[in-house]
Amino acid sequence: MAASGPVTGPAAAPVTLVASDLDRTLIYSAAALHLAMPDAEAPRLLCVEVYDRKPLSYLTETAAALLDELARTTVFVPTTTRTREQYGRIRLPGPAPRYAICANGGHLLVDGESDPDWQRRVARGLAEECAPLAEVRAHLLAASDPAWLLKERVAEDLFAYLVVERALLPEGWVEELGAWARTRGWTVSLQGRKIYAVPGPLTKSAAMAEVARRTGATLTLAAGDSCLDADLLLAADRAWRPAHGELADTGWSAPHTEVTAAQGVAAGEEILRHFLRAAGEGRSS
Repeated sequence: MAASGPVTGPAAAPVTLVASDLDRTLIYSAAALHLAMPDAEAPRLLCVEVYDRKPLSYLTETAAALLDELARTTVFVPTTTRTREQYGRIRLPGPAPRYAICANGGHLLVDGESDPDWQRRVARGLAEECAPLAEVRAHLLAASDPAWLLKERVAEDLFAYLVVERALLPEGWVEELGAWARTRGWTVSLQGRKIYAVPGPLTKSAAMAEVARRTGATLTLAAGDSCLDADLLLAADRAWRPAHGELADTGWSAPHTEVTAAQGVAAGEEILRHFLRAAGEGRSS
């Protein structure tokens, strides 16, 4: 699919692009909901993902209404480390997004189909700038211990991740892996029970910039909770991160990135309110 250019000319209206991570940013598993209130006061939840015939991911019904409004008034771009197959299980409220970013920027979906031009661009960058996936995967397996390793997976032939028993991880193991990976052009991120090893050039921010170019976006907003989202937050005009997650655990901050007051699923609702308010300000400025 050929890249389309932005709308130009004096009649072009301001365009706000919203690139948001999904898991633990907008949608939450039961374990990540962080419902601190009494049961009788808990918000009503909407299930947006089913896996193995069981409900898996949720947002509040209020968040669902906010997301529907956001998707109708901005260029809303789901931006995830999930594979295309994993992303395909999610049924978000509102109109289907024209664009979505999967595999941490490895795939740019346009109307549900991966853009081949973007795939070729990503492949060139990975071949030129970092060690091959096979080398990194072999090291992951050799350095892991069956006592705490539950699964090992390769995502889209782009990166690898481990599913681990986190409580049994040796102290400093993730940091040592990260140091090894950096010398080979890769990054490491610990998210819940998953340890990701991702090529450095494979970024959400690069894919967001491409969507901004195609849509002629005049304002970019972003949100995310993990170290794999840091580049996305830094690249946006304004950004938010939840008061939970990997970035919170490491104390990560940036001048234009705000932190939610809430944690868990309530943080997702709060982020959507921030998005809508900032998009409205962008239209009126």
